[in-house]
Amino acid sequence: MRRDVFTADHDEFRKLARDFVAKEVVPNYPAWEKAGRLPRSLFERLGALGMLGVAIPEEYGGAGLDDYRYNVVLQEEAARALVTLGTVRTQLDVVLPYFLTYADEEQRRRWFPGLAAGRLLTAVAMTEPGTGSDLAGIRTTAVRDGDAYVVNGAKTFITGGLLADLVIVVARTATDPDDRRAGLTLLVVEDGMPGFTRGRVLDKMGIKVQDTVELAFHDVRVPVANRLGEEGAAFGYLGHNLPQERMTVAVGSVAQARAALDVTADYVRERQVFGRPVASFQNTKFELAAVSTEIEAAQAMLDRAVLELVAGELSGADAARVKLFCTEMQARAVDRCLQLFGGYGYMAEHPISRLYADARITRIYAGTSEVMKVIIAKSLGL
Repeated sequence: MRRDVFTADHDEFRKLARDFVAKEVVPNYPAWEKAGRLPRSLFERLGALGMLGVAIPEEYGGAGLDDYRYNVVLQEEAARALVTLGTVRTQLDVVLPYFLTYADEEQRRRWFPGLAAGRLLTAVAMTEPGTGSDLAGIRTTAVRDGDAYVVNGAKTFITGGLLADLVIVVARTATDPDDRRAGLTLLVVEDGMPGFTRGRVLDKMGIKVQDTVELAFHDVRVPVANRLGEEGAAFGYLGHNLPQERMTVAVGSVAQARAALDVTADYVRERQVFGRPVASFQNTKFELAAVSTEIEAAQAMLDRAVLELVAGELSGADAARVKLFCTEMQARAVDRCLQLFGGYGYMAEHPISRLYADARITRIYAGTSEVMKVIIAKSLGL
């Protein structure tokens, strides 16, 4: 169906992204999957093309275009080529907004040029071994000591944490028994700070190209100059960025579901069963027709939400609705597509198996489907 989300500038960016993915990512992707991470050189090449600094102000080496649609294009082109950009997406869509919104002038001068050039890699550390979606339950502490905070605690499931030069850590600087959400602060821990260690790289079911690690902090002295925003205000900051984070998951879900449909349609035209192409059976036609319809419905919902996000009008409840619908749709679509591959769909050599494994996390991270339903129910006054 016709989409009215993008302009001519986005279309030109799409050509650049498509060419880059085809030449720089696809040939190297199997090796990166085996390594369990993207190489730093990929970020540097993206930075040289200006693709990491689109939203960063021009005076720091970026393009000064605070337009989420460029991020959407990059995700869609990766999915179209049957790959993901893993920690690139996390850096642009999840972490960078915190720097853009809350970094002061000194921090901007210090960090933004490196972020735009791909020399500085980032991560955000929220989740702890005992707290998942319950951010108010964070126990990592940061105690003020002169011109520094002393940080102690542990984080887990941290995307991009293995190579990150700057890790935004959510830590508790105060405790209010009447308000669990109060007293959380964002601190930027830099690679090499004494007491900051990276634990094991976690072995995941899917998204193998995206490193996910445990982080530990033992008496790490973080300068007050590395605090993002005001002390004790982090819960509100996290809530402000969550709609975009959830939209990012939804964008990937729809794009990857569409990629699954395309690769399956190609396969069933060629695959012969009982002397006939699999595509000739009514069941195949009906299954893919249903998948196509669900994808178009999700795309229409998503595109409307993208425009609202760009306009600064997307509510938290609507972002939850979009994430819930798009990720649940992705699960159904990829599962039905894999079924049409038969036993070959279960083999790692076929991209559909990777799409299937990668899809499972989207109903969990950035807030589970159950958490999305709680948010939506609250918006209904329930």
